[in-house]
Amino acid sequence: MAGLYSSSSSSSNRMVVFNSKILLLLTVLPLSLAAFAFILQWRGEIQDPTTRWSPKDRLEFPGMALDSSIRTSSSNCADLLGQSRSLSFPYYRDWKFHYKPPNPIHQTNPKICITTSTSAGLEQILPWIFYHKVIGVSTFFLFVEGKAASPVIRVFGFTLILPQEVKVIYRTRELEAQQAKSRIWNETWLSSFFYKPCNYELFVKQSLNMEMAIVMAREANLDWILHLDTDELIHPAGTREYSLRKLLSDVSENVDMVVFPNYESSVERDDIKDPFSEVSMFKKNYDHLPKDTYFGNYKESTRGNPNYFLTYGNGKSAARIRHHLRPNGAHRWHNYMKNPKEIKLEEAAVLHYTYTKFSDLTSRRDRCGCKPTKDDVKRCFMLEFDRAAFIIASTATEEEMLSWYREHVVWTDKALNMKLLRKGILARIYAPMVIMQELREAGTFSSLIAASTQTSSSGTELLSSIKDGNTSSKAIEGSDQLTKESEIMGRKVLEVADVVVSAVPPLPPPSVDDDM
Repeated sequence: MAGLYSSSSSSSNRMVVFNSKILLLLTVLPLSLAAFAFILQWRGEIQDPTTRWSPKDRLEFPGMALDSSIRTSSSNCADLLGQSRSLSFPYYRDWKFHYKPPNPIHQTNPKICITTSTSAGLEQILPWIFYHKVIGVSTFFLFVEGKAASPVIRVFGFTLILPQEVKVIYRTRELEAQQAKSRIWNETWLSSFFYKPCNYELFVKQSLNMEMAIVMAREANLDWILHLDTDELIHPAGTREYSLRKLLSDVSENVDMVVFPNYESSVERDDIKDPFSEVSMFKKNYDHLPKDTYFGNYKESTRGNPNYFLTYGNGKSAARIRHHLRPNGAHRWHNYMKNPKEIKLEEAAVLHYTYTKFSDLTSRRDRCGCKPTKDDVKRCFMLEFDRAAFIIASTATEEEMLSWYREHVVWTDKALNMKLLRKGILARIYAPMVIMQELREAGTFSSLIAASTQTSSSGTELLSSIKDGNTSSKAIEGSDQLTKESEIMGRKVLEVADVVVSAVPPLPPPSVDDDM
């Protein structure tokens, strides 16, 4: 019995000793590892992850900065542990990722220019210029004639007032002689518009001016070019900053042309004086509407007029300035060497302020010498409403003209307006009004317009010192370069081109008949 007790006691003692050793090992081992890690950390070989992968310019609390004296270049332990010296994600050390970025963006701040052919007065041109400067346009090429080139505006408005970013080109005999040498006259894409009066003649002038503006833009190292009339404003919707520069900076490098569908002004009064500040309702383009909504409300939207829009409906476009770029009429661009890649924006638009003033009826009549007959107006105007407006302005009394204007242009039916606003066919757009109001309150151009209307002896002296063609000399130089390029490669390009693209005229939006 004593032997059994002794054996049991010995076994129990051995178990206690074994447990004690295990407990000692579990205590000493973590302490040893902790001490080893502390020593390595103190030598500077292993960095704390919170400091290693933090930005270099991080904000540090007091005491976080490391003394450079304890940092060493030795990395024996680091090499043994396989630690990388470069900043990398710790779990994917030495992995290689074959990442292909998306289509590159051209640049963050593209330089944009607008070219226009205008005979408008300074009271319209100045707000148009400053609005587009606000949304990011850097340069303007103004091809002026008529009222825009009058002596008073020429001296005070352009020579003394407009900023350096505005280049003014007058329609002089020298300019016309230079444009007569353009390669356009020897090509077919614009030939159907040659030697016709009024709108057709303007269309050809615009194309010739756009061709010259391309050369000027390339010489100025600009990135994008648009053609707009001075009754049109770009509406860069879809950008938080309301910026055309931001809008175009997001366009992929492989895109050559961006199309802005146009919205048309829908005036609610017949006494509009300043459309940019007084008009806020616009009819949306077919491209920005569901098909069922557009055609389902087509009759109410036209209000008895020939088309959904009074005038054109195929928008305007911006082109990236590349070699061999050419105009393709006032609404599009093309390239002699390839078919340009084109995208159409889903939110941004061109706001077209057409027939916003009652005087717009007579202004069209005064610019064209056609007979007010259905057959003859077809020689002058491309769109049906322009033809009807010209006939009314040429044959009706002032009272009859005003009645016709109210019926066909002015949106006086508030119930219909509200219905179409709810359907999304009409839209309220206030951004241009706000920008114009801010510019006016800041006195940006009110004083300039006042100065341009003054006549004085100094103005007369300045006028006598200006010779025809002075302001357009830069454009003429650019056109000379264009002519030389034409002589070298013009005909060769035409020979290799598979398809000759005709100029895109102003086109009406789709009609109900087109949908059938």
